[in-house]
Amino acid sequence: MNDPRLAIAGLLIGVLVGMTGMGGGSLMTPMLIFLFNFNPAVAVGTDILHGAVFKSFGAVRHRRLGTVKARLGCWMLLGSAPMSLVGVWTTTFLTGRYGEGVDSVQGKVLAVTLIVGGLAFLAKALTHRAGTVVEMGRPRGRRDRIVAITIGSVGGFVVGLTSVGSGTLFGLAMLFAFPLAARSIVGTDIFHAAVLLWVAGFGHLVAGNVDVRTMAWLLTGSIPGVLLSNQLTLKCPSACGWGLRRFSC
Repeated sequence: MNDPRLAIAGLLIGVLVGMTGMGGGSLMTPMLIFLFNFNPAVAVGTDILHGAVFKSFGAVRHRRLGTVKARLGCWMLLGSAPMSLVGVWTTTFLTGRYGEGVDSVQGKVLAVTLIVGGLAFLAKALTHRAGTVVEMGRPRGRRDRIVAITIGSVGGFVVGLTSVGSGTLFGLAMLFAFPLAARSIVGTDIFHAAVLLWVAGFGHLVAGNVDVRTMAWLLTGSIPGVLLSNQLTLKCPSACGWGLRRFSC
């Protein structure tokens, strides 16, 4: 699709993701479906591969700023990368088996995911506890690694199936599970999402679920947006993030 409005949509999403690490799939996929009349499967695939490209720019920038906890991101990837391909396979299988009827199923799954993400945001806001955040150096011990891999597995499947969650669900999970400052949550989230989306995006590309022209239009806006906005995350107070357990650096 050749539509300059896609560049504006990409710019808005890029700014949001660069500042918070969240909101890419949960906004872009519904936007493509409801505003640009995309088939849900193509909207999901295009959004995922687009996210892989522009989040890679953001990930490099955050890595240079020192806001990425790479070890935590890699442990989550052990679960998220393979499960994202399971999500892509599920989308392809349902499309092949049920044809156009799968659109309504994907729409329902997408709606449920968005609602759960919204409720999680609300729960986090209502249960927020003030206090000093202890930055985590890396997951320590078997329990921490299992938590990271479990978060990755659940989130990865949802991302592969709906494109939602590469920022929202993982970011929220890290808020609740690990005591990271806001800037490190954003940086680690974008770093992890960039790698994960390349895996899932390649799967959707092979499955024929990517509109390359639409992706190009989106990137003309999202890349400048994410590069301009992620610098602002350094100004966030560290008390924005909190966890259920404390770790030593």
